[in-house]
Amino acid sequence: MTNYSSLILSVSGPGGLFDFDATLPLVAIQFLILTGILNILLYNPLLNIIKDRNNSILDNLSAASTTLEKAEEITYQYEVELNRVRKASQLEIANSQKIHKEILDSEINILQKSIDDLLCKIMDSFIFKKENVIDNLNNEVNSLTIQIKKKLSI
Repeated sequence: MTNYSSLILSVSGPGGLFDFDATLPLVAIQFLILTGILNILLYNPLLNIIKDRNNSILDNLSAASTTLEKAEEITYQYEVELNRVRKASQLEIANSQKIHKEILDSEINILQKSIDDLLCKIMDSFIFKKENVIDNLNNEVNSLTIQIKKKLSI
């Protein structure tokens, strides 16, 4: 058993898990060199790409806001022009309706006069014919009366 215990002691040796000998500075130097290489080869290009992307995004946002302002200005101008044209067209429609109403009223008055004239002519003709008929009837009545008197006087 003693052979085994001496073997175990010789394998583990002094220092164990936390042995701070010459490897610690070597590992630290390797770590710093690796960090420097990663900074130069990986992190700096990535940071530059991220900065460029941020700048591009800011440029696009400023261009978009400028375009939006122009679009709003153009929209406002079109709305003003649309309101002006709408008011002008409403005024034109009102004038056109007024003119058409006046024309319609004058045509109605002309037609009313012609209808009144025609009605007067028809009434005059009717009265004339009525008087003729009454005169004819009176003449026939008189002639019949005379004939009846002659027949009765016989």
